[in-house]
Amino acid sequence: MTRLDSAIRRLTAQRDLLNWASGVIAPTGLVLEIGLGNGRTYDHLRTKLPGREIYVFERSPAAHPDCMPPEGNLVVGDIFETLPLFTERLGVGSAALIHIDIGTGNEEANSSLALRLSPLVETLLQPAGLLLGDRAFHMPHCRDISADTGVPEGRYFVYRWEGRGA
Repeated sequence: MTRLDSAIRRLTAQRDLLNWASGVIAPTGLVLEIGLGNGRTYDHLRTKLPGREIYVFERSPAAHPDCMPPEGNLVVGDIFETLPLFTERLGVGSAALIHIDIGTGNEEANSSLALRLSPLVETLLQPAGLLLGDRAFHMPHCRDISADTGVPEGRYFVYRWEGRGA
């Protein structure tokens, strides 16, 4: 498979899961986009979830001007500094949906990043909240429901917060 084919398959899975999640998440709760990039998925989320409060985290914003979040909804800086402060400000269990697409071509670095991020994002999920990510996460209070989504194994990952004992 070419890199182009692989990218198309990943983006198709990403779009399909964002569409699905937009239809099943709770009607209340924040939506978080971790990794703005060029703004494609943020633009998709704000279109699919009009009126929802969407916060975007990015170390160094460089998105297309039409895809920049409004002032106050863009959190700039290192995620390991900004996410704990955000949690303190808006509260544990405040997110209905978290989307994370921050991987690089280095799988070892990606795995390490996901492992470090896991407890931070898990804390933000509300009961039955969803995390969609471009890689596997380790979240003991969430159930991996990736296989239930119809997206081929390993292409994209979906977790649902089920609380203690999940």
